[in-house]
Amino acid sequence: MEKLVCYVNGEFVPAEKAALPLNDLGIVRGYGVFDVLNTYHRKPFHMRDHILRLERSAASIRLDLPWTVEEIEQIIGELLNRNFDANPDLGDVAIRVIATGGPSENLFTPQQRPSLAILISPFTPPDEVLYMEGAYLISVEMQRFMAEVKSLNYIDAIMASQVAADEGAIETLYRTPDGRITECTRCSFFLVKDRQLLTADSEVLDGITRNVVCALAQGHFELASTELYYDSLIAMDEAFIVGTGKEVLPIVRIDDVTIGSGRPGPVTKQLMSLYQEYVAQFVENDVN
Repeated sequence: MEKLVCYVNGEFVPAEKAALPLNDLGIVRGYGVFDVLNTYHRKPFHMRDHILRLERSAASIRLDLPWTVEEIEQIIGELLNRNFDANPDLGDVAIRVIATGGPSENLFTPQQRPSLAILISPFTPPDEVLYMEGAYLISVEMQRFMAEVKSLNYIDAIMASQVAADEGAIETLYRTPDGRITECTRCSFFLVKDRQLLTADSEVLDGITRNVVCALAQGHFELASTELYYDSLIAMDEAFIVGTGKEVLPIVRIDDVTIGSGRPGPVTKQLMSLYQEYVAQFVENDVN
């Protein structure tokens, strides 16, 4: 396979040679935002939604982006074409779009010269057995800083993910000091009770996959955005996580709590099927 190409500030360069200045605020201060999307059959999935969320994240931290949505879409399209043309055997990829505060002479003050980097990497989905048997979460008492923003500040998420890795869990569920549960480090979180979908109503990211799943659930299940509490897990019928790289993935245990029967439940299975049908329709008809 040829080496992959990425985009940095107006240039398409080999990934191993891509660089930002060391005085870029994304490096020295973590000031920046990002978003990640996948391809299906080489087609970017919900690309515009992801770029619009990037814009919202940037606006929330007062980072002015000089690129239009259409310009970023064109860059992504060109980047994919270059990589797929050079690598005919390259399968689906993850696309990471990063916007930073750019170079700063005093290493603190934005100078209205933001940086834009876009890179791709081969995408490997989770093991199929996890979708058949369900996965395990571990919870940590931690709250995300500006949860609605996909910022470069991922210290808490990385620390939480290390806890999950130590325990053999697929993800980490955030638990607040007052016992509420919100979302995972890189996924949205759902519970099911009496065929009703429950998801946190605050302190969560506006997940693209989350929104797709909520739309697919309409007409099949009731949906409630509400406060979720850790103590209620024992009474729940099902749980699942959703995200760009995991789609709809059943959760059968959280810490020492077995969820429902300890197997993927019927609501989760139906949503998994609905999501796969939606993806197939996207691939066939370019639904977006």
